[in-house]
Amino acid sequence: MEYAAIIVFAITTCVTPGPNNTLIMASGLNYGVRRSLPHFTGIMLGFPVMVVAVGLGIAGLFQQFPALHVVLKLVGVAYLSYLAYKIASAEISAVNETKGKPFSFIQAAAFQWVNPKAWVLAVGATVTFTVVSDSYIFQVLTIAFIFMLFGAPCVMLWLWFGASLKSILQKPGTVRTFNISMAVLLMGSLLPVFSELYIQFTG
Repeated sequence: MEYAAIIVFAITTCVTPGPNNTLIMASGLNYGVRRSLPHFTGIMLGFPVMVVAVGLGIAGLFQQFPALHVVLKLVGVAYLSYLAYKIASAEISAVNETKGKPFSFIQAAAFQWVNPKAWVLAVGATVTFTVVSDSYIFQVLTIAFIFMLFGAPCVMLWLWFGASLKSILQKPGTVRTFNISMAVLLMGSLLPVFSELYIQFTG
């Protein structure tokens, strides 16, 4: 295995904007680092589990039943659109703390299965960096571990950045503007998925 290539792939894909990073940054601002740790942990354990599951057979299931993949994309887009609405409309108190609760560990881990970027990364990594051999399972587990090890600081950077903005964005109105911006960014990350679905249904 090309470990250096996998590490570079993991870092570059985990540090770039996407649904996970957008949501964890918004959580950092609205709830702080400590309250957002279950959300962070859910991402860092949930995605590697997804990589293992995809590498060990789910990708083959999609090849046999392409419609299942389309249905999953539709569910993912619908759920992410709902999350964008929840972020944009979150009630802000006068002391600059969002009312409500951050993602739990289970919610964040389960979210990976409706996250289009997570699917692209999981399938792309296992297809690109594995070869069919007796060590295939070990290869898949190694990829999952690399994503967990090198992805954690990348996602934590977004969480920390969101939390650090709390001291800057003191007014509830400013926090509202930030949340709306995050909702727009989250919807923007779905544009490639919307485009792909449009082509599938109209082509």
